[in-house]
This record gives sequence, C-alpha cells and structure tokens, in this order.
Amino acid sequence: MGGSNNSQPIGVIGLGLLGTALAERLLGAGYRVLVYNRTRDKAAPLIALGATWSDNPLRDCDVCVVCLYTTEVVEEVLGELGAAWRPKAVCIDCTTGEPTATLALAEQLQRRGVRYLETPIAASSDQTRRGEALALVAGDQATFAEVEPVLRALAPRSMYVGPWGSAAKMKLVSNLVLGLNRLALAEGLVFAEKIGLRRDVALQVFQTGNANSGVMETKGAKMLTGDFTPQAKLSQHAKDVRLMLAEAQAFGTALPVTTLHLQLLEAAERMDLGELDNSAILRAVEAAARGEVSSR
Repeated sequence: MGGSNNSQPIGVIGLGLLGTALAERLLGAGYRVLVYNRTRDKAAPLIALGATWSDNPLRDCDVCVVCLYTTEVVEEVLGELGAAWRPKAVCIDCTTGEPTATLALAEQLQRRGVRYLETPIAASSDQTRRGEALALVAGDQATFAEVEPVLRALAPRSMYVGPWGSAAKMKLVSNLVLGLNRLALAEGLVFAEKIGLRRDVALQVFQTGNANSGVMETKGAKMLTGDFTPQAKLSQHAKDVRLMLAEAQAFGTALPVTTLHLQLLEAAERMDLGELDNSAILRAVEAAARGEVSSR
C-alpha cells in the first residue's frame, strides 16, 4: 500500500494550482508520482520534476489523490477513467465540494470497494508548496491511519473531523472566516488611504497590533503592490462562497456578511478579475468605495 511504502506509486488527478502543489509535495517526499489531467500539457512541469504521466492512475495506483474544481467535475473525470479502481484502493479527494454531493460520491465509491477520504486542503497553493497546509479529513478512521504518511507528505498537519461530509462543511466554515479576513484587510487598506494615511504604514500597524491575522502575511504585500498572480483564484473562492450560502439556506440560516462578500466577489468577476488571485477583491472594494458597485 502506498500509504507506508514510498516505492509504490501515488496517483494525482487534477493539475490545477493546488493539485500541482500537492504533486510537488509528494515528489519532494520521495514518492513515485503518476499524474493525470484532462489537458495533458499541464503535466509537463511535473514530469520535468520527476513525475510520470499515466493515462489512468486508477488502474496504476493503490492510492490516488484527486484535486478538481467541484465534486461534479470529480464525478465526471472518474467516470471518464472508468471502473479501473484497484481492489481496496484509497481515494484522497482534496476537492472543496458541496457536502451532500461529497457524501453521495463517497457512498458510490464505497459500493465499488473504494475507500474514500474526503480531504480538502486549508491553504493556498503557495502555502501548500511551502509545507504550511492543513488537511481536513473525513471518512473511515482506520483508512486515515493507514495512509497517514501520504497525508503527512501532502500537508504536514492533518485533522480528522468526522464522517463523510464533515470535512467539506469544515472547509466551507474555514473559508468563510478566511475570506472575510481578506475582505476586512482590503477594506481597511482602502479606508486608510481614503482618510489620508499610507497603505503600507497601515498594514504595518495591523500586523504589529491586535488586528493582525495570517491573511496579512500572505495577502498584504499583494494588495499593496497590485501583484495578483494567482495563489488561489478569486473565482474559486466565489464558488466556495456560493456553496456556503447554499448550505446555510439548507439549514434555514442566513449569513449576512457573507452575502455582501459574494456581491463584491461577483462584482470582481464582472471586472474580469476571476482568474486572478483572491486578493484582487481589493479592486472590487476600491470600486465600491467610489460608488461604482452596488451593495444591493
């Protein structure tokens, strides 16, 4: 089993920003990594680092890491790869999915003999690459323990949070707080400048005082310089915020600040900022401060 033997190959399916970072982590830990992506050219940088292309990692690996845009896309891609799973295979799904859909996928794979671990990653691609990620894991605890070495290679910290569906919910809750921290930083910097203060000095004050947050370490400089090279795309977070609001509605609750956040994210998408880093929310806040974005 690849969970305890680095000579056994680990499959990685989905080579976006985060999937690529996860594959790099596995390569750095000495694993043989077999990669697959719908668009094969995305695999070239990883192959240059020592990964191997596989037309079907499900056929070639006992353990496969999946990292795609939504659970629906996971279902599509796994369907395209067919019923090629090895006996007692483990699927480590790092996709941030909708909880009900994730649970349905887990049950579907269980019926096919696949051991599914719902494993969204609480970190950007850059943080993951640097070994600063947290893996939120839900599913069978015995499987979690068995593949712990692989999980540790993906993210030095992992937390078991409960049965299937729990990790997707926890990731949404975590991303809610993270996104609002980003929004608060953006608005604070815009407010500081509007009342005659320097943004860089304001950021230093935030970081030195009790307003500090981890977001300021990762996104503060990007907001100051306007370097929105993506670590995690704004459109990806907008997708997550839509999931948050849908989940809240399903449980009969409202998220008033998150509702406003989505309005600003969607304004940023209309400004063609969706493919940029999520710190580009600053531009939507600046536009709103000029009265160019309606909050309704």
